[in-house]
Amino acid sequence: MQLYCDSLTEYKRIKTVEVKIGDLLLGNGHPIRVQTMTTTDTMDTIGTVEQTIRCIEAGAELVRITAPSKKEAENLLNIKNELHKRGYHTPLVADIHFTPNAAEIAARIIEKVRVNPGNYVDKKKFEQIDYTDAEYAEEIERIRDRFTPLVKICKEYGTAMRIGTNHGSLSDRIMSRYGDTANGMVESAMEFLRIARAEDYHNIVLSMKSSNPLVMVQAYRLLVQTMNNEFGLIYPLHLGVTEAGDGEDGRIKSAIGIGSLLEDGIGDTIRVSLTEDPEFEIPVCQDLVKRYTKPASASFEVPPVEKLSYDPFSYARRDSFAVDNIGGKQVPVVVADLSRLDNITPQHLQSIGYNYDANTDKWNINDAAADYVFTGNNVLDFHLPGTLKVIVYPDALANANDPSKYFPIFSAAEFADSPHRNRHLNFVMVDCYGRPEQVLDQQQDGTWANDASVVLCLSSTRKNAMQAVRRMFVELHQQNIKNPVVLITDSNGQTPDEHLIHFATETGALLLDGLGDGICLGYGANAKKESLQTNGRTYLPVKDHNQWTNNIAFSILQATRTRISKTEYISCPSCGRTLFDLQETTAKIRSVTNHLKGVKIAIMGCIVNGPGEMADADFGYVGSGPGKITLYKGKEVVKRNVDSAIAVEELINLLKENEAWVEPA
Repeated sequence: MQLYCDSLTEYKRIKTVEVKIGDLLLGNGHPIRVQTMTTTDTMDTIGTVEQTIRCIEAGAELVRITAPSKKEAENLLNIKNELHKRGYHTPLVADIHFTPNAAEIAARIIEKVRVNPGNYVDKKKFEQIDYTDAEYAEEIERIRDRFTPLVKICKEYGTAMRIGTNHGSLSDRIMSRYGDTANGMVESAMEFLRIARAEDYHNIVLSMKSSNPLVMVQAYRLLVQTMNNEFGLIYPLHLGVTEAGDGEDGRIKSAIGIGSLLEDGIGDTIRVSLTEDPEFEIPVCQDLVKRYTKPASASFEVPPVEKLSYDPFSYARRDSFAVDNIGGKQVPVVVADLSRLDNITPQHLQSIGYNYDANTDKWNINDAAADYVFTGNNVLDFHLPGTLKVIVYPDALANANDPSKYFPIFSAAEFADSPHRNRHLNFVMVDCYGRPEQVLDQQQDGTWANDASVVLCLSSTRKNAMQAVRRMFVELHQQNIKNPVVLITDSNGQTPDEHLIHFATETGALLLDGLGDGICLGYGANAKKESLQTNGRTYLPVKDHNQWTNNIAFSILQATRTRISKTEYISCPSCGRTLFDLQETTAKIRSVTNHLKGVKIAIMGCIVNGPGEMADADFGYVGSGPGKITLYKGKEVVKRNVDSAIAVEELINLLKENEAWVEPA
């Protein structure tokens, strides 16, 4: 079996090499460190210092600053001295892309440098070149000659280094041999790591970032396995989703990518890249990390995994048969939990995507409309939209005014002998390893197993709920049980961010492995519901928690690329290289394009994050100079040096020219 972590059933951090960054220790069991990156011009010493202080006071343990050229690298000394003068000694990280000489300067000044193997020596011109083995080896030697001086400086000055691979900026050389793959990302970093190890330099952190959480997770897993197989040890890992965006979408995408890895004990430091001021990234990081600082509950161990039922390094959806519109090749469904409401009205359905027009006596259904609604013991006293179905406890079926719309949900024990079983569709709840007696082969002789009418609803009351549910999927595979599965996830969080991170991590980690045919999000008995009404910490005000939870469900499916229901934005977090107001521009573009379902639009602050990091996008809006924008279709430049005053209109024209535009309703 191919393993990428120490345990697939319990939370257990993998052991990594200890790295020293100034006075901060990273890896080797030390706490997971949180960090961010400044957005100011690095030549603005006081502005950068003051923003860095805001980040430190918010809880940042490392702060990264861009150094695109020698002058910015040299100014890091002034920034560091001013911070020390004000009593701040948090380690600084220089962000380097195309300029080895800037890295060599920075490495003598501050505690850590970050280099990108895709553009530090190699270049990316989107050229396909077929390298012979000899030519390829020649290029590796060229990299060795150019990279070794930096390694020696870091070793001499005690400076740490991050070898940070980005999915979108793999060099033409790597792309030509490995393609646009997780394997290419890993090999890109390993080439640099081997050079550093040859110099006996080990103060190294690695990262495998992508704007696609699926690619990111697979790359980190593969990197862990590759280091372990080749060296017998693992260097610390910096986790992050690049260009995650802003607001809920940015947080959800980050939680899915970072949280999925943290669940398996992978990760020593994290950065959540949001298109917001950097200090707002820190609370999100903290909410992610604190999930793994409490001791695990374990009176009963989940049975160990003897053999995985899927390949953790490539995506394939679990094979299931279809029951109505759930399972098979169909997109995952969303089940809205309205069971806590005493009297459900048509207005309540508006919050989950159904708008009733009394004048025409018709329902309008939007793209993020729940497929099912769970109402517990309640039945609805009005006619339902044609596509909506209701899940209820069996005793409520007798009161249904339209029995064809109502379907029962049972515990596994209840299903075997219930007179309320539906001929076409039944939901059966299974608590995954909540108690020792709830092992699969003891569930009433498995009367629901492979029953053509049964959809399983998997959840777990254990602290390691995701791992317990994943373990049940392995058991289903081993027993050749192919019922479709809805993932049931309840949050006991106290703030909107805590709820959001819990939902995204628990369900996203499973969906990325192809596990799950639907999701239902709800709140546990200890959830702080009033926390959904106001929010003083983040940009997540919530007025209607049913609508909010429904939107999160669809956003999770969007971020895992399992069901597309809206426009996707790949937006960088801004830094000192940014050539326009990224937050304002992102909001403006979103406001005029958010009706374009399935279209991926990248909004990039500069050429460093441009054609590379937006490689996954359909269209790109990239800063190319002060007040100038370059527009892309895929990786191809379509319009250069467009005046920023008219660039959004030109983007709309580009969308129209490529038949990607529809007029808003």
